[in-house]
Amino acid sequence: MTNPLITSIRGQIDRAGITLSALCAVHCLATIVLVSALGVGGGVLAKPIIHEAGLAVAMVIAAVAIGIGALRHRRAAPFVTAMTGLSFMGGALAVPHGYEEAVLTIIGVGLVSLGHVLNMRSHHLPAAR
Repeated sequence: MTNPLITSIRGQIDRAGITLSALCAVHCLATIVLVSALGVGGGVLAKPIIHEAGLAVAMVIAAVAIGIGALRHRRAAPFVTAMTGLSFMGGALAVPHGYEEAVLTIIGVGLVSLGHVLNMRSHHLPAAR
């Protein structure tokens, strides 16, 4: 039997993960636009600590929500999708700021967000055997 409190908390954490992914994508695009078009914002928006902290928060949220979900519904797709996304996000930290970093990050946050969506949907399906 599933504990409704745990299910509710996990769902809220999944939603937080999706929101964080969207904010990350907006941050990436805003940084490119502001720095390229206006020549401003690079000093604050492109600081490595913002990206490192964002990845750390995404990893914690994904570990809690998707980890609990995987243990409950026993489906690999949400976990594999989110971990692939986190790998892309980690790879983005290894390239210089710019187009390549933004592309890797946006692919990564899209996959992490999809992992959270799959995790929420998997909760409503019977457990896999």
